[in-house]
Amino acid sequence: MLLDTASLYFRAYFGVPESVKAPDGTPVNAVRGLLDFIARLVQDHHPDDLVACMDFDWRPQWRVDLIPSYKAHRVAEEAPAGSAAPDAEEIPDTLSPQVPVIEEVLDALGIARIGAAGYEADDVIGTLTARAKGPVDIVTGDRDLFQLVDDARGIRVLYPLKGVGTLQLTDGALLHEKYGVDGPGYADLALLRGDPSDGLPGVPGVGEKTAAKLLDAYGDLAGILAAAEDPSSKITPAQRKRLTEARPYLAVAPKVVRVATDVPVPDVDHALPDEPADPERLEALAAQWGLGGALQRLLVTLRR
Repeated sequence: MLLDTASLYFRAYFGVPESVKAPDGTPVNAVRGLLDFIARLVQDHHPDDLVACMDFDWRPQWRVDLIPSYKAHRVAEEAPAGSAAPDAEEIPDTLSPQVPVIEEVLDALGIARIGAAGYEADDVIGTLTARAKGPVDIVTGDRDLFQLVDDARGIRVLYPLKGVGTLQLTDGALLHEKYGVDGPGYADLALLRGDPSDGLPGVPGVGEKTAAKLLDAYGDLAGILAAAEDPSSKITPAQRKRLTEARPYLAVAPKVVRVATDVPVPDVDHALPDEPADPERLEALAAQWGLGGALQRLLVTLRR
């Protein structure tokens, strides 16, 4: 089981009241909410291995170089020119201080936490999925990861609809039913229609339904572009014009939209722990941040 950790702690933050606080008055709603999410996921799905995948760079420069608008609207503060540090992401003031606490608690629990410099959690998930020798459940609220769905390999996405108690089990059948594509086809669908939440412009005038029809008719992005150049194809003049004008975007969008599968991730033990890696540190963190019932529920679940 691979967790898109930021996606889940954002959901926890907005789903658990800010009145949930540590003894010193600091909000810990995202921390406690995430611990409850993990406990529920382990209880319901019984993974052998669990990895909390992290955004070490939420807006990699190599993606921005290709599409400058990529996540640009979410930049709170730009990094100094020449700096190796990423731009600062716009995050609620009361969530930012909780992220280091989440990291410390996961480490003390012994839950594998993996990121890679210059890459997003999506890329870590893509790489670990590519390397997996058995089935994989990806837990994320980001539809971009639907591109990794692969029924033949047992790779599916558990997409939270309400907390993590109600999950959309996203497999090949669901993708075909909702979008008319398979996993790899979803990446082509996404780049054609665009995604305002990621700053991806898409092809003007080509929405989700049109993109799905084009993919159904011509197979993939390469097939669509070949048809756009073929005067005898059945692509309408308007679509042909739009696709031709969008050529510069379509030349770079696949690399931006498709998750990387060759990220240099560290080789760590992914096994789900049944006992904390650092009990004393965990006890201290529990007392400092008032993690109480949420942490105990997770520990009980891990020991089963």
